[in-house]
Amino acid sequence: MNREKYQELLEIASDQVPFGVYGVEKGDYAELFVHKCSSQTQLKQLTRDYKRQGFKVYANGRQKK
Repeated sequence: MNREKYQELLEIASDQVPFGVYGVEKGDYAELFVHKCSSQTQLKQLTRDYKRQGFKVYANGRQKK
């Protein structure tokens, strides 16, 4: 998949996950997924865990009310 298509998919994934992690990237490897979080603390911990493993993390931190 080329970089342009990947960026488009990231944008779509971002819209689908208003509060949580929707993807990670490391080197030439990228993975998109839906991990909705229930609290700011959970989101921060999940983000830190992925970053410790060397991943760039894609996440949204706005909760729907």
